[in-house]
Amino acid sequence: MYPLRRNRRLRTNDAIRHLVRETIITPSDFLVPLFVVDGKGVKEEIASMPNYYRLSIDTLEKEAKELWNMGLCAVLLFVKVPENLKDNKGTEALNANGLMQQAIKAVKSVCPDMLVMTDVALDPYSSFGHDGIVQDGQILNDETSEILAEMSVSHANAGADFVAPSDMMDGRILTIREALEDEGYLNTGIMSYSAKYASAFYGPFRDALDSAPVAMNNVPKDKKTYQMDVANRFEAITETQADIDEGADIVMVKPGLAYLDIVREIRNEVDVPVAVYQVSGEYAMLKAAAEKGWLDHDAVMMEQLIAIKRAGANIIASYFAKDAVKLMG
Repeated sequence: MYPLRRNRRLRTNDAIRHLVRETIITPSDFLVPLFVVDGKGVKEEIASMPNYYRLSIDTLEKEAKELWNMGLCAVLLFVKVPENLKDNKGTEALNANGLMQQAIKAVKSVCPDMLVMTDVALDPYSSFGHDGIVQDGQILNDETSEILAEMSVSHANAGADFVAPSDMMDGRILTIREALEDEGYLNTGIMSYSAKYASAFYGPFRDALDSAPVAMNNVPKDKKTYQMDVANRFEAITETQADIDEGADIVMVKPGLAYLDIVREIRNEVDVPVAVYQVSGEYAMLKAAAEKGWLDHDAVMMEQLIAIKRAGANIIASYFAKDAVKLMG
């Protein structure tokens, strides 16, 4: 007897497949990471991230307008700080006229309605490449959190809509939230990197910002004492719930594809938006494979993005955002 239900009827052609599709990617799903550098007229390709660039403030403005016209309405800003401005306490991070503060103002000046999120961590500003203050071979937690709070207020002063602490210090969300509230920034949001793993996928990003940990003397050679162990699953729930309790508005899982089980776990447990960062290593691997002709770039890119959203992401931070939106036509 033939089955009464044939699932293939719903796969017969493009029209029916589109009609019953469960997961759909739109421009509104994306948060676009942007790298900012000193200078003028700079659009410098990142060697390990083909077709992705470091931008000076003037080219950042052009990029922001292009993104907005494409329907991409949210950016996440990172800065590459000159070596002479780096120190152990990230002093430059608090400069009211620093590169990050200038970048925030620049985006807001050309696209007032663009949602601007900012990276909050010390590694771009640190002479040691760590997300916190280094002392006697340790990354200081509470002292770092206080600086991150000042940094967040500085970003809010410049016009940031959300701050995005990526450092993984314990308790820093509460410290940041209280500092923002004390300064009257009641509506400034926090997107916390809640489940950020000590992943090997971050290499190209660190090239882009020259922010890799410095292996010297007794300085930790990696970030495993504060970023999560890649083998841990339930700890991600604990970290995420703590951040929500401390005042995070959005929580993030980083990296993306290798951690889709974590995305689903968190999506099932929390009632706030969940972001996923499809990181530089994921981007670089596909670009390299496509250049070799080993993979269909666009097909694999869209499959990866759909997988991230299907797993439960409300927001996808991705270097593929422009490529994907162009395909959407």
